[in-house]
Amino acid sequence: SSFEEQSDEAGTLVCAEEEIMESNVVAGVAYSRDEAKLTVQSVADRPGIAATIFTTLSDAGVNVDMIVQDISDEGRTDMTFSCPTDQVARAEQALLAIKEKGELNYAELLADKDVAKVSVVGIGMRSQSGVAAKMFKVLSDEGVNIKVITTSEIKISVLIDRKYMELAVQALHDAFELEKAG
Repeated sequence: SSFEEQSDEAGTLVCAEEEIMESNVVAGVAYSRDEAKLTVQSVADRPGIAATIFTTLSDAGVNVDMIVQDISDEGRTDMTFSCPTDQVARAEQALLAIKEKGELNYAELLADKDVAKVSVVGIGMRSQSGVAAKMFKVLSDEGVNIKVITTSEIKISVLIDRKYMELAVQALHDAFELEKAG
């Protein structure tokens, strides 16, 4: 680095990805307080429905985060997603508009504005089993019910009742032996 004095410790260490996060499988717990969960109930389970829903939301300026589609039953399914609480009205108006135009048929749009998102994050999770099981057990032991789960290689996110957010974050920090933030 041109900003550091020349020494054996200066510079960037280039190594295999697996070596980066060997010590901590979970590097941190993230949370978002102002989340809402919306469910579009009983939409047709066919190609193009998800595109219609999420293009409409995108065009309306709704920042969709977590998306879960339920198992199909008799050709119908439920589509659940999260977005910021201050965008719920915009999402409701946009989806109602395409329903009224006949572009999307659904039974009901349910909104839960009292949820929070809590995530455990870490590159080491890619090669370590049991992180999800441990996260879910910790939340269960604290009496926290999970409403929605989404995962990626390096992150597991859940939507829970907002009133349990601080409890969940602290319990996960303790369980994964993370340093206190701040």
